[in-house]
Amino acid sequence: MRRTCGVGVVLLLALGCFASPVFGQTSETSSDRGFQLGRNYPNPFNPVTRIPFELTEAAFPGGRPAKVTILIRNVLYQPVAIPTALNHPQGNGVRIEDLEYATPGWHEAYWDGLDKNGNKVASGVYLVQLVVNGRRAPLIKMVVAK
Repeated sequence: MRRTCGVGVVLLLALGCFASPVFGQTSETSSDRGFQLGRNYPNPFNPVTRIPFELTEAAFPGGRPAKVTILIRNVLYQPVAIPTALNHPQGNGVRIEDLEYATPGWHEAYWDGLDKNGNKVASGVYLVQLVVNGRRAPLIKMVVAK
């Protein structure tokens, strides 16, 4: 029992370390960054979810395309999966890993609840990380419920 509690405490402390820089708001607004990550829906979900994100004009410096990556991470911050794009010019199902977007507006990602090896993920909390042009948005939490 003591060992299990110790792991839980260590996990909570580890997540606490992420609280300020990862989940916290910064003084920088989404228009300053040029992007923002929306809440996935449905949430909780089983087995699929959609993840909206917005790219503003600021994400396209000099008219260049925005490079977008979305990562699904577990609570230990380990990468689990990369969702796919919906309604992207290259087509549906393209992995959002350094994927170029040419136009501002709301875009959408799709995650089928599978890890990078094609296995169904366990029930629990997962984190979504949006990276645009090398800059990160605050993480959002999503819940897989079975």
